[in-house]
Amino acid sequence: MASDRASSGKDRTSLYAEITNRIIAELEAGRLPWVQPWGRADGPGDLGLPRNAATGRRYSGINVLILWGAVFRHGFSGQGWLTFRQALALGGTVRKGEHGTTVVYADRFIPEEERRRVARDGGEPGAIPFLKRFTVFNSDQCDGLPADLVTPPPPVPEGLILPQAEELIRATGASLRLGGDQAFYSPGLDYIQVPRPESYFEPINWHRTALHELGHWTGHPTRLNRNLSGSYGSKLYGQEELVAEMTSAFTCASLGIVPTVRHADYIGSWLEVLRDDDRAIIRAASAASKAADYLLAFLPARRGESDSEAA
Repeated sequence: MASDRASSGKDRTSLYAEITNRIIAELEAGRLPWVQPWGRADGPGDLGLPRNAATGRRYSGINVLILWGAVFRHGFSGQGWLTFRQALALGGTVRKGEHGTTVVYADRFIPEEERRRVARDGGEPGAIPFLKRFTVFNSDQCDGLPADLVTPPPPVPEGLILPQAEELIRATGASLRLGGDQAFYSPGLDYIQVPRPESYFEPINWHRTALHELGHWTGHPTRLNRNLSGSYGSKLYGQEELVAEMTSAFTCASLGIVPTVRHADYIGSWLEVLRDDDRAIIRAASAASKAADYLLAFLPARRGESDSEAA
């Protein structure tokens, strides 16, 4: 039994080395272009006019265009909107880290002096137009709202997320949100955002993206504690991107998932900031092997094997 587990651990190490060598060979053949594998989502489920979810009042004018744009941009499932205070009054709350959308309210007011003038001299009062700004949040951005105010997101079509990937993501307990047209991991708020699988030109590539962001998730201080503070374009940021993509490559291979987008394509786009370090990808592969092992250990079939290797 122990020898079988040791053999399995060696097999996985060999698999990681094989993938690393393959990617290095592709990179040495020339820098490869990176193409984002997803497009825009098909749009929201509710195409009606945006409305205030607390009062039922419909928004009008320029606010309709502003809120429609936000729904399409972020992939929200409904057209219900609330201010922060309205969400609290309904027993809910705006989810931490969510960004609101600014709408405007146009009206006129009559100054007190003008009222006195009209009372004294008669005639029509002169009203002054003004615009007031409000920040509102889609009901998708809130937790704890009454059930009748929440539009459940449409289920992911069967078969688009492979069961072995779904099992792993669920087992990690990571907070993964589907929607919008961006993929990222938020270290401060500790959640992952990826577009829905339907947004991908080839849905199999959703797994590469989700496991890439899950790779970043492993670097949180409460997990493998990597330095995630690098700003976009910096060497530190590029190094972490290499780690996440190698983690995705190792985990995809271990789960039998074969994306059509090559991992080398993405890695090639980041090696530019690491040209002065020809060992960068080797170090990234080492960190990624730890990250992939960390993730795979969440699967029930792997736990005993992982414990044995640690011992």
